[in-house]
Amino acid sequence: MASSPCSSVNFDSGLEIKTRSVEQTLIPLVSQITTLINHKDKPKKSERTQQAIQRVGQAVSVAVGRFVAVGEAIAVENEELKEEMGMACFEARRAGDAIAQLTDVGTAVTAPVDGRTTVFSDRTGMVKAARMLLSSVTKVLVLADRIVIKQIITSRNKVLVTLEQLERVSTFQEFVQIFSQFGNQMVEFAHLTGDRQNDLKDENKKARMAAARAVLEKCTMMLLTASKTCLRHPDCESARINKDAVFHRMRFALEQVMEIVTDARPCGETKVLPLSIYTGIKDFKSNVEGLREGLYLLPHQALSGQLEAVVERMEDFTDSAYTSHEHREGILQLCQLARQDTDQLITAWMEAKQSLNAKEATEEMELSILKTCQSVYELRRELHKVAVGRAADLLKLHAEHLPLRALKASGGEGNLEAVAEYARTLGEQKEQLVETCRLLCHVSGTEPLEITCIHAEETFHVIGPQIISAAQTLALHPSSKIAKENLDVFCEAWESQLCDMAVLLREINDVFEGRRGDKRAYVSLPRPKHSANLKTVKAVKLDAEEQSTIAKLGLELRLLTSDVDTEVEKWEDQEHDIVRQGQSLSSMAYSMHLFTRGEGLLKTTTELFHQAEVLSEEGLQLCSSLHTFSTQLMDEEKVAVLSEMEKLMGLCQQLQMGVRTPVQGKTATFQKVDSSIQNTRAIITVVIYLLPVCNKIVRKYKSERSNLGSPQSCRDRQSSTAVKDDVLNGKNSNGFGVKSLEQHMANLTFLESK
Repeated sequence: MASSPCSSVNFDSGLEIKTRSVEQTLIPLVSQITTLINHKDKPKKSERTQQAIQRVGQAVSVAVGRFVAVGEAIAVENEELKEEMGMACFEARRAGDAIAQLTDVGTAVTAPVDGRTTVFSDRTGMVKAARMLLSSVTKVLVLADRIVIKQIITSRNKVLVTLEQLERVSTFQEFVQIFSQFGNQMVEFAHLTGDRQNDLKDENKKARMAAARAVLEKCTMMLLTASKTCLRHPDCESARINKDAVFHRMRFALEQVMEIVTDARPCGETKVLPLSIYTGIKDFKSNVEGLREGLYLLPHQALSGQLEAVVERMEDFTDSAYTSHEHREGILQLCQLARQDTDQLITAWMEAKQSLNAKEATEEMELSILKTCQSVYELRRELHKVAVGRAADLLKLHAEHLPLRALKASGGEGNLEAVAEYARTLGEQKEQLVETCRLLCHVSGTEPLEITCIHAEETFHVIGPQIISAAQTLALHPSSKIAKENLDVFCEAWESQLCDMAVLLREINDVFEGRRGDKRAYVSLPRPKHSANLKTVKAVKLDAEEQSTIAKLGLELRLLTSDVDTEVEKWEDQEHDIVRQGQSLSSMAYSMHLFTRGEGLLKTTTELFHQAEVLSEEGLQLCSSLHTFSTQLMDEEKVAVLSEMEKLMGLCQQLQMGVRTPVQGKTATFQKVDSSIQNTRAIITVVIYLLPVCNKIVRKYKSERSNLGSPQSCRDRQSSTAVKDDVLNGKNSNGFGVKSLEQHMANLTFLESK
C-alpha cells in the first residue's frame, strides 16, 4: 500500500489488505488518527484546539462503536468466525474508548508556566491505542472479507456438484430440471465473482478473474446446446467430443476463479506470465537509464545480453509467414540499430569507468544513453504498428464471418466434404488470430492487457475445433434443429470473441498513446443479513441464457462508448455543455454494458431501468443544449444540428416511455431490457455523429473570431457577441440544463465512471 493514504501512518497490522473495500474503509480512520498523532510534538494547545482534538477523539470512538456493532452482527451469522471476530471487535472497542479518554479535555493536565492545558500527557498510551485500533479494525475487515471468499467457494461448490449431475444425465426431462437449477447457480456465482473482481486491488488478478468469468459466461450457453445435442444424438462421436470440451473448459475456469479468490495454486506453483517484448524493452531501458546514477551497478555483458534476449523474442514477428517482407526488414534494421547504439553506449561507459575522476555519466555517455533509449523506443513503435495493423486487418477481413456461414450452410445440407473444406479455412483463420493475439501480447503495454491477450489466444484456439465438431454433427444430422442451434451458439461465441478483440485493440492503442482511465472501485464487504437499514427491492435477475443474449448488445455498446471518448478528447474546451453531457451519456451507457456482463454497480433489472431513465433525461438535456447552440448557426449548419437533435429527442423519449412502462413476467422483463439497451445504443450512435460536427463548428467560429481584428463596430457587436460566445462555448446563461442537487446525487448512485 505504498501509494495508499493508509500508508501515511506506520501502524502495521500484520495483515495483507487485498481488496479496495477494506482499504477504502480504513482511509478515513487513518486520517483521523493521523490528525491526533501529529499533535504529539506540540503539547500546548489553545482551548479551541483542545476542543477540536476532543471532537476528533470522540468521533473516532463513536465510529468504532458503530463499526464494531456491524462486526458483531456478522459474527453472529458466521459461527466459524465468531471467536476471532469477537476478540477483534473487543480490542477495537477498547482502543476506541482509550483514544476518546486520552483526548478528553476534562482529563488533561494544566501546565505550570502559562496555565494552558496539555493534552496527550500519556503519549505512549496514545500511540499504543492507535496501533491497537488500526490492527483490530483491519482484522475485523479482513475477517469480514473472508466471509465473502467463503460465499464464493460455497457457490462454486454448488455449481460443481450440479455440473457433475448434468454430465451424467440421460433424459431430456432430467436435463431440463437440473439445468434450470444450474442456471440460477451460475447467475449467483457470476454476481459474487463480479463484485470480487471489481474489488480486487491487484490489477493482474482482476484481469485473470475477468478472463475466467468470460469463459464461464460463454460456456454456460454452449453447455446447454452441446448437452441437448448429445442427448438427441447419443451415438454421435463429434457431439460427444463437443460436449466434453465444454465441460472441461468450464471446470478449468472454475478452478482459475478459486486460485484467484483463495490466492493459492496447486503444488505451490506461482503464476508467471511469459516475458513479453514490451516488458523486456522496459527493463532494458530502465537499466540503461540507471547508468546515470551508478556506473558500477551491473557488468556491461549484462546489458548486451539483455538486449539480445529481447531481439530473440522478436522471432514471433520476423519468423511469421504473415509478416510482410517490408515489415520484417524494418524490424531487423531497427534491431541492428539498437545493437549499434548499445555497443557505443558500452564503449562510452567503459571509458567513463576507467577515468579516475568520473563518478557519474560523462557528456558522451549521456548522449549514448539518449540514443539507445530512442532506438529501442523506435523498435517498440514499429512492433506496435505491425501487431496492431495486422489485428485491424484481420478484424476487417473476417467481419463478414464467411467461413462460419459456409460451415452452417454445408452442415445444414449434410455435405461432409464441404464441411471438411471450410473447416480447413476456419483452421487457417484460427491460426492467424492465435498468432496475432501472441503479437499483441508482446506490445500490450501492461500486464493486465497481456493477460487479456493470452485469454483471447486461448479462446480462439479452443473454440475453433469446437465449431468444427459442431458442424460435423450437423452434417451427420442435417435435419436436427438442436444440432443447428448448437452450431449457431459456437459461431456466436467466435463472433463475440472477435468483438472482444476489437475492444482489446482499442485499449492497447490507448495505453501506447498514453490514454488510460481507472474504473471506480466497488465495495463487496458483507453486511448483516437482518440490518434494519437495508431495503430489499423486488427485481428480476436475468438467467444465464438471457444474460448471454444481451452480452453481444453490451459489447456493441462498449465499442460505441470508446468512440464517444475518442471524439470528446478532440475538443479543446472539455467543460463545454455538449462535451460534459456527451461524457455523462457515455458513462451511463458504459455502466449498462457492465450490467450485460454481470459486473458493475447495476445488479438488477430495476436498477438498469432507472439508469436508462436517467440516461434519457440527460439525453433530453443535451437536446436543449443543442437547440440553444443551433440558434447562432448559419442555415446549413443549423439544419444539420437540428435534424440530429430531433432524432436524438425522439430516441430519448422512446427510451423514457419504454422504461416507465410496467411489465410483468420474466419474458416481458427480458424484452424490456433488450429494448432499453437497443435504444441506448441508438442514442449513443447519434451522439457520436454530433460531437465532431459541433466541434468543427466551434473551431470554425473561434477561427473566424480571431480574424476579426478591427476595433470598428466592437461596441456594436459586444452584446450579440457575448451571447454568441456563451452559447458556442457551452455556457447557458439562463441556467438551462443545470440539474438539481438531488437529481445529481441520485445519478451518482448509479453511475460508474470509466
